[in-house]
Amino acid sequence: MRRLNRKKTLNLMKELDAFPKVPESYVETSASGGTVSLIAFTTIAFLTIMEFMVYQDTWMKYEYEVDKDFTSKLRINIDITVAMRCQYVGADVLDLAETMVASADGLIYEPVPFELTPQQKELQRMLQIIQSRLQEEHSLQDVIFKSAFKSASTAPPPREDNSLQSPDACRIHGHLYVNKVAGNFHITVGKAIPHPRGHAHLAALVSHESYNFSHRIDHLSFGELIPGIINPLDGTEKIASDHNQMFQYFITVVPTKLHTYKISAETHQFSVTERERVINHAAGSHGVSGIFMKYDISSLMVTVTEEHMPFWQFLVRLCGIIGGIFSTTGILHGFGRFVAEIIFCRFRLGSYRSTSVRKTSSKYFSKWYSWGWMIRTTLGLGPRRI
Repeated sequence: MRRLNRKKTLNLMKELDAFPKVPESYVETSASGGTVSLIAFTTIAFLTIMEFMVYQDTWMKYEYEVDKDFTSKLRINIDITVAMRCQYVGADVLDLAETMVASADGLIYEPVPFELTPQQKELQRMLQIIQSRLQEEHSLQDVIFKSAFKSASTAPPPREDNSLQSPDACRIHGHLYVNKVAGNFHITVGKAIPHPRGHAHLAALVSHESYNFSHRIDHLSFGELIPGIINPLDGTEKIASDHNQMFQYFITVVPTKLHTYKISAETHQFSVTERERVINHAAGSHGVSGIFMKYDISSLMVTVTEEHMPFWQFLVRLCGIIGGIFSTTGILHGFGRFVAEIIFCRFRLGSYRSTSVRKTSSKYFSKWYSWGWMIRTTLGLGPRRI
């Protein structure tokens, strides 16, 4: 009984077989079929390679949500060179809560020459080229995200020892921790001193002729420092045309969570609007000479995640490519054989010739017939008796 049940099951499965097994002796081969098969295999190989390249590639997914973190501190990373001596300038931060962050907490004042070395000029030129490309091609930011390494370094190369070049500028670099509210980071004349109503700068002891707020921003970022990420103001250089000149940067900071296959960090992106003007009280242009960076914190948080095509999706797309090409080439080849069969058979029967043409073109019939026979043989149709 068990053997009978097994035979019935096997017979039932054979009847359900949807794939015909044609013996090789019944299969007719032709030159046209071989040509079409070669084209099909070449196309499949090319598309398979392209699909594998797409499978290896990744893309960045952006998600937005409300930032609910208001208690943590915001880190500001600074590396700015001002064309004034360090004893003449002071840098500090004042937020909307009237809280002043002393510059001595994390900033270092280093006397340096304002003129760059050839190696540093090359680095700055490269940064400026990248910044111009980023403004034109926004998708390049995704490439920078994916190529970021924690071990990479974007710091300027060390200066060469040159005793003939005196330090005429001040490099202010380091980091500060501020409240996560809007604030104002500024560099102006005189050291900052706190008082009950805010703070003030001792600018009376500095000669007005020594004012020069030409500056170069080597690095400015918010949040965790991620070497390899290029920020909007990196490589910026401004030359003052007047002693009383104000440079303003209006910055919008966006909290960002970055998750790639190489790095995972919580940092901040920012956009910036620049403005500069000469202070002239007689003309109604009031203010204080210096460099002012007014930043505001966005209420939205962006999560940037690097994603990859799943392996099962790659297999499905690959099967679709192979099956689609085989089916399409088979249909086109069959249609071509069908058209050739109709054309050459009717031509041999003489259905395309009128009575007058038959009398004048009988001597050319044998020539056209031989050509048609050769084409039919090439397509695998073979000679046919009428």
